[in-house]
Amino acid sequence: MSEAVSATERVWTTGVAPGILPFLGNAIALFRRPLDFLETLPARGDLVEIRLGPRRAWMVCDPDLVHRMLMDPRTFDKGGPLYDRLRGLMGDGLVTCPHHAYRRQRRLLQPAFSPARVARCTGVMGAEAASVSGSWRPGQRVDVTAAMIALTTGVTSRLLFSDSLDAGRAAAVRDCLAVIVRGLFVRTVLPVDALFRLPAPANHRYHSAVSRLHTLVGTIIAERRGGAPRDDLLGTLLAATRADRAPGAGPEASSVPAEPLTEREVRDQLVTLLLTGVESTAMCLASVFGLLADHPEAEHPLHEELDTVLDGRSLPGPEELTRLVRTRAVVTETLRLRPPGWLFTRLTTRETELGGHRLPRGATVLYSPYLLHHRDDAFPEPERFRPERWLPGRAAGGAGGALLPFAAGSRKCIGDTFAMTEAVTAVAVIARRWRLRSPSGPVGRPRPAATLGPRSLVLVCEPRAHLPGGAPAPLDDAPRPDFREAGDDV
Repeated sequence: MSEAVSATERVWTTGVAPGILPFLGNAIALFRRPLDFLETLPARGDLVEIRLGPRRAWMVCDPDLVHRMLMDPRTFDKGGPLYDRLRGLMGDGLVTCPHHAYRRQRRLLQPAFSPARVARCTGVMGAEAASVSGSWRPGQRVDVTAAMIALTTGVTSRLLFSDSLDAGRAAAVRDCLAVIVRGLFVRTVLPVDALFRLPAPANHRYHSAVSRLHTLVGTIIAERRGGAPRDDLLGTLLAATRADRAPGAGPEASSVPAEPLTEREVRDQLVTLLLTGVESTAMCLASVFGLLADHPEAEHPLHEELDTVLDGRSLPGPEELTRLVRTRAVVTETLRLRPPGWLFTRLTTRETELGGHRLPRGATVLYSPYLLHHRDDAFPEPERFRPERWLPGRAAGGAGGALLPFAAGSRKCIGDTFAMTEAVTAVAVIARRWRLRSPSGPVGRPRPAATLGPRSLVLVCEPRAHLPGGAPAPLDDAPRPDFREAGDDV
């Protein structure tokens, strides 16, 4: 916890300077018990006014109203405390840019996330999962969170940079992201700039991590400019910086916007995709294995499906993935119960009406996938982990489109198909060989930071009994396909 925030919390709990409590408003509850606080709000209405420090804000609790908001990005633009803080890290990349700049950026990046391209990436996803779990041994205690971050860093960096991110740089990226994610949440719920200008060690660590990440990405960009062109996302971005690459000018034209990218925009996009591609999927995967450890009754049918569909294969291909319906249901139910992106903000660009309330221009509006996913009118027994909700032919109970792990509308997450494919592939590869058990009782619900997921989940490896000798099959011969071998048109 940030030293600056710890000092503030001591004020709240000791009663010193009592005038600060009304100033902070609901931020104290959102910071200290965020999930409990969110679950109290639907009883107060579909649109609930709260206070975040000096700001008034409105939490949208009704799925229909959330969809109305997300389908009108001109009125409810990216903004508010979360995006104010993220822009210091990501600049105006795809996640944080205002509505007027979004279409140009999406057009450039969309080909890298097409279903055909994602299908051709499954070999890399499986190979990274096999590499991460291949060194585990029976009885070993594994930091599953760290392992999943290593896995998603490997996949994301190969999509973005080919092989430019070696082991040392990958470790540096993971270290920076860990510090950044811890700092982002408190900067969102306590939008009081003075707190984060204090010369506290936690503030120094946060700013240092942001600076190091920017420097690392800048170094990779500079190195690539001096080397041979490569068929990865960085190559696409660099091609788009050349003023002579207008549409119709050559093979990259279909993915190059009419207005060339700036050097800053290239860096912003790479930092954006690193943070979103690494952190969110890693938290989802860690949550999957934590939930399976707590719910062996859900694990058994998962193993039966993997044994049947994979039938001795080390890695699933695109065809096998379409048949792993229960594996996908496990991932989907995890995204419902523990959505990594659990709280988002928007900013009104004009005076408007929502849920019978008039909102002024510049109003901060929040919505929480976690809150929506735990409404019992949408999902019966919302606290239960029930992957069967999502099996074919079942009514998942998502009344009013309440399942929103990737948002909706024109700003729906560009990497939703990629993230689902990566998660299903990783679960299939790891769960085929290992059961992961908690050494100290139920894992329980994690406490959120900027993302929701277990920050340090330690589980014990148990080999699947059906494997020869009760031990995992060797992975040394697992293929490690390269993105550049796919013949992509990006």
